[in-house]
Amino acid sequence: MTGFEALYPFLYPPADEVPGDDDAGEREVFAEARRSTREKVAEIAALREQVLATHAEELVACAQAMAGAFGTGGRLFSFGNGGSSTDAQAVAEMFSAPGHPGAGLPAIALTADVAVLTALSNDVSFEVVFARPLAASGRAGDIALGLSTSGNSANVLRAFAEARRQGMLTVGLAGYDGGRMAEADTVDHLFVMPSSSVHRIQEAQTTVYQVLGELTLRALSCPGRPARGPDSPG
Repeated sequence: MTGFEALYPFLYPPADEVPGDDDAGEREVFAEARRSTREKVAEIAALREQVLATHAEELVACAQAMAGAFGTGGRLFSFGNGGSSTDAQAVAEMFSAPGHPGAGLPAIALTADVAVLTALSNDVSFEVVFARPLAASGRAGDIALGLSTSGNSANVLRAFAEARRQGMLTVGLAGYDGGRMAEADTVDHLFVMPSSSVHRIQEAQTTVYQVLGELTLRALSCPGRPARGPDSPG
């Protein structure tokens, strides 16, 4: 097999299929698609359960810290590359327009400002596209939330180093074994999705930041009351 056939073999009829037997080919395609879908759904469900079980206490602690930062006037800055840049924007939107009664929280996705991203990339270095905005706008008591599927993104690591220098609360989401993000001493709360599949990692990261958002908003709505874990009632 070559080309698309090698990438998506279930879309092509087997070599020994009788010519003209279109129904048999369609049945095989749909059967393989169903099998593949079930397999992927099972994988992400298992990974999400593993991550939430491993990080349940850390999720609560992180949400409490984020609520404390927001409660004292802190702002959230989110960042990441590629698919993680889209997630960074989803994080900022979740907090700034959380879809519940009351005002949104101050949250900014550094990936949304194309002018700054391209200027810094062109004039300085792509490694500083997140660190420089934090240096200019960040302050002690703010929150820096960065995502990297590998945990090795140089510009995300530079941003965490700058955030730590500024005295910001730092939250990191990574995949695989955490990469260099796990080795750095600049991340206060680190959540690792133990998978080698970028798709599964990003799906699990979505669950983690959504749980963080829910717990943070719950902590803010009930100050002084401990946030419950993702599996706790009420």
